[in-house]
Amino acid sequence: MTERLHKLLAQAGLGSRREVERWIAQGWITVNGKVAKVGDQAGPDDEIAIQGRPVTVESPDLRVLAYHKPEGEVSTRSDPEGRVTVFDHLPRLRKGRWISVGRLDINTSGLLLFTTDGELANRMMHPSRQMEREYAVRVLGEVDPAVIQRLQEGVTLDDGEARFDEIREAGGTGANHWYHVVLREGRNREVRRLWESQGVTVSRLIRVRYGPVELDQGLRSGRWRELAPDEMKRLYSELELKWKRPRKPARIARPPGTRRLPRQ
Repeated sequence: MTERLHKLLAQAGLGSRREVERWIAQGWITVNGKVAKVGDQAGPDDEIAIQGRPVTVESPDLRVLAYHKPEGEVSTRSDPEGRVTVFDHLPRLRKGRWISVGRLDINTSGLLLFTTDGELANRMMHPSRQMEREYAVRVLGEVDPAVIQRLQEGVTLDDGEARFDEIREAGGTGANHWYHVVLREGRNREVRRLWESQGVTVSRLIRVRYGPVELDQGLRSGRWRELAPDEMKRLYSELELKWKRPRKPARIARPPGTRRLPRQ
């Protein structure tokens, strides 16, 4: 049975649908020795290669990691400046590769999701799903109620109108004030740009939720954990996808080179 090439490779965990479509358009993928075109179909018996390297289309185990990204790490797979990337701390896979569900800029910390399932990544990021992203934002100075109202009604940015679906006060002392904001888009630096459009300076930004997945208070910066079966079931159900229970139990891991924490 054949399927669209970009869907087949995404299901095999080789990239999201968008990534694979871009590779096809750039002429990186061949099927049975011929350069593939967008819209081509392929099956498990076809010989597929990416930039000359043969790949298998056997689907890997469906896994999702919640990673607590620290500030200073970049969200690309490799960095020409030699900076630490979020992929440096992830566990190795025997099949497929980790696909990032969206990105966080270098100065933003918090929840970043990774999966072996390209279809899951595609659905979570697709604008039609309007999946909520929640951030904890620390700003400098008092914020006028009129500013809060404008940010919820909508303001014009350089790439179109944007707004927060929800803004909640979250306390603060002195010059620092915390808010929790929710939006349903993943545009570049959108949270910062919304505040900055009103002359408000963001001094810290943390993503605390993506869809139904929340950032655990006990998950330390630079560490990851596998989503528990009930979390996976809820996530796949919300996205109308089938899910099989993982073989291994969920666990928390520490990045290479760190010591195990003493028992409390």
